[in-house]
Amino acid sequence: MDNFLVNAGSYLISTFIGLYIIIVLLRFILQIVRADFYNPLSQFIVKATTPVLKPIRKVIPGLFGIDIASLLLAYGLQYVENLLLFALRGIPVEPIFLLWHSIGSILTLFLYIYFFAILVQVIISWVSPNTYNPAIALIHHISEPLMRPARKLLPPFSGLDLSPILVFVVLNILMMFVPVLFG
Repeated sequence: MDNFLVNAGSYLISTFIGLYIIIVLLRFILQIVRADFYNPLSQFIVKATTPVLKPIRKVIPGLFGIDIASLLLAYGLQYVENLLLFALRGIPVEPIFLLWHSIGSILTLFLYIYFFAILVQVIISWVSPNTYNPAIALIHHISEPLMRPARKLLPPFSGLDLSPILVFVVLNILMMFVPVLFG
């Protein structure tokens, strides 16, 4: 029974805190890529994160157009999530290890966001290539900074764009590297 409670608690912590971290990271990414903030999904992300970010921004301003407050919020939430998960499992951890591990967790989340954004974009291009949807527009804004250099290295031929494969390979290599460095 104790194992069930630990697993259920871990699941709930990872799900709720993890989803909010993803929303905060999406806000950061959308600001970096200068996505359309009139998009309904962008509006949802802004409304979901503004109440928490507003007081943080009073103390921590942006720097060179980079929203440092949202990065620190995501990092702080990741630290708390990792702390709760380790404590729930009864694993003692050093605070320095937890700080370092949380950086790796955030980097991994960034990589997964890009991985799934590109994967969804590829699937949409096969299923319904010329339709407009607010979600598709945001996915395009998110993935385009990675796809543009990949298309220069591997241009489309015969109407087939293989650049997503190149990006997937690089992202997967980075996903293998992050746990080794921040493990």
